[in-house]
Amino acid sequence: MKGLKGFIAELQEKSQITSGVSFKNVQLQKDIVEYFIKNGRVTIAELSQHTKVSVPKINDLVNELLKNGLLVDLGKEIIGVGRKPNFYGLNPEAGYFLSIEIHRHHINIALVNFREEIVDVKENIPFELQNTKAKFDELCKITEAYLKNHKAYLEKLAGIGLTITGRVNHRTGNSYSFFNFHEQPLSEILSERFKLPCYIENDTRAMSFGEYAKGCVTNEKDILFLNLNDGIGMGIIIKGDLYSGKSGFAGEFGHLAILNNDIICHCGKKGCLETEASGAAIISQVVDAIQNGTSTILTETSRHEEISLHKVVDAALKDDSLCIEVISTAGEKIGKGIALMLNLFNPELVIIGGEMARAGSLTLLPILSSINKHSLNLVNTDTEFRFSKLGKRAGLIGVSLLLRNHLLDIH
Repeated sequence: MKGLKGFIAELQEKSQITSGVSFKNVQLQKDIVEYFIKNGRVTIAELSQHTKVSVPKINDLVNELLKNGLLVDLGKEIIGVGRKPNFYGLNPEAGYFLSIEIHRHHINIALVNFREEIVDVKENIPFELQNTKAKFDELCKITEAYLKNHKAYLEKLAGIGLTITGRVNHRTGNSYSFFNFHEQPLSEILSERFKLPCYIENDTRAMSFGEYAKGCVTNEKDILFLNLNDGIGMGIIIKGDLYSGKSGFAGEFGHLAILNNDIICHCGKKGCLETEASGAAIISQVVDAIQNGTSTILTETSRHEEISLHKVVDAALKDDSLCIEVISTAGEKIGKGIALMLNLFNPELVIIGGEMARAGSLTLLPILSSINKHSLNLVNTDTEFRFSKLGKRAGLIGVSLLLRNHLLDIH
């Protein structure tokens, strides 16, 4: 039984050939697998109609995919009358992907199966993100320890998907903000260390794709995704495709220079949205207010250095006046930035994700109020706003799907 890894190897081998029956068959099988990925439960007749290939030929190809473990027979529909066709679907155990999500203060790792389901996850592994060789080695050791505890999946592990904050070019495999001290691209270094294909992507774009493929998106194709965490990022989806820009740097929403201040951003510029509206800025504002005598429930359980965005959001949800005010002020400024994006892109949907999305209307209402002030009325009334459905799992799912599409050459 080939499984997913064997199928990927065959695809790569046959890609070197551009003609012949064998090449055409494997390309047809790839097309069939892609159709299953996008549609779930499928019949032979549907596949025949989609591929414009005869039913007997499709039946043979599906049987081969069943034999090799990529598909499973889901049986017939129970309801209705008349002859019932057989339905087929992806075999979740055909293969697995390892997703690694690096945050500034922790790491999340998950195993995702071929049917896009998380089968195991370990979250909040302590880790301080720094651009040093020692931290890179620590990341690898954490990954090795996780794999050691999940040996049963190793034989079917098809690859590693890593998502990290900062500037990432997924086409070249380079991370320019962190772990950029190797001569080779980061993806190649990881591939050599773990003896597996590796795909890297910016955290916000991975979250965007996860939400688009498995989250709150229905039929929308033009989407902006806001990642409101310690920093502020934006994922852009145009006509159903994740937009990365020429070098993979698209979506630096937090570095829109729209504020009139002299605060130096970590990017080295002044006036960036992140200087006053990011999670890091919110924490700084809360700490300053406490030091100036403002009362808050945060001081009952946390020292100044222990205050996090998560705790600020929790306090706001408990009606803490200081935290509500700080989040609301940040929301107004974020809304001004979104207004610019609405005027530029005229998207169907804006998704609010990240830690600040947990604050619900406390975040959204000031954003919408600010958008009404700063965007064209015809544009902002044409756009729907939703909160992320996948929440903190969006990045883990998203990078595994991007890895899968990369390995199967799905666009």
